[in-house]
Amino acid sequence: MIASRTVLRCTTLLLWAACGDGDVNTPDTPVSESMMDPIAALRTRAALSFEPLAPAALPADANERKRFDLGRALFFERRVAADGQVSCGTCHLREFGGADGLATALGVSGRKNPRNAPTVFNAMLQTSQHWHADRTSLVEQASRSPLGMNSFGNKDEAEAIGRLRDAGYQKAFDEAFPDATPPLSLASFGAALASFEQTLSTPGRFDAFLKGDDDALDNQELAGLELFMDSGCADCHSGPGLGGRQLAKFGLREPYEQETGSATVDQGRFEATQQEADRFVFKVPMLRNVAETGPYFHDGYVIGLEQAVRVMLKVQLGKQLRDYEVKNIVAFLKALSGDAPDWYSAP
Repeated sequence: MIASRTVLRCTTLLLWAACGDGDVNTPDTPVSESMMDPIAALRTRAALSFEPLAPAALPADANERKRFDLGRALFFERRVAADGQVSCGTCHLREFGGADGLATALGVSGRKNPRNAPTVFNAMLQTSQHWHADRTSLVEQASRSPLGMNSFGNKDEAEAIGRLRDAGYQKAFDEAFPDATPPLSLASFGAALASFEQTLSTPGRFDAFLKGDDDALDNQELAGLELFMDSGCADCHSGPGLGGRQLAKFGLREPYEQETGSATVDQGRFEATQQEADRFVFKVPMLRNVAETGPYFHDGYVIGLEQAVRVMLKVQLGKQLRDYEVKNIVAFLKALSGDAPDWYSAP
């Protein structure tokens, strides 16, 4: 209960979380009813930038449930790939927060993808997919994936559809897409996968705080939240996913590779558009479950979350914070983790 919490004042949260190596030393004065306002004020301020995640839920509509069931099966189906060894689930693992723990993903026949695999959890919150935002929706992303030469490796739609038919999916497509002509197509494949992926919400302690639970975050995490907003991080990492809704140049203050140590410089969205304004522009990634989704950035050159925070502060905001301040932000970011729904597994 809040009555058992130590005094929290927004103007001193950073100092309270500065003691030792991230340990918090606080006075013994209990919180009085009149001193609850600072926490409420921090929540009110956070609500201007962030939104709580909706709880994960299965589709209620019977037809949509058929598409969900089909999409769940397809997400973990390896027989769509040219080598029969990879699936969507290969690069999106529960234990890595919906990512794969690799610098860059490995696809069909061990082919190396050019960029780091982002989390699939909460992906429905994004306004575009892929690091360079060349896919406008979950449906488009999923429907094009069987033809990716580094992902599934099918040379054309006919080959991919043949693999789905050979794997015994014709009936399931007929039932899930009775009005489509034909029911079994890559468009339906993408729609089914999107139906499954739209349920992968992972609310956690930060959402409980936003909804009014004063005990959901500890003092260091509250200090990190305040500093996250004060430093300008929330200008890009906002909304329910804390990102995923806009594009930004990586390296606003200085070339990013100077801090990440990247071996090559990725041109970002420029590769997709050939527009000079898009050079080094990437989709701002979501920060949900970020503590589990390392290594970080589009090329996976930064291993640790603390270092990733330092890189972002320097190359995007032109700031260098003290060690305890970085640790406070990291503590807050860890509070963004949430559990995947029980149905995130092969049926």
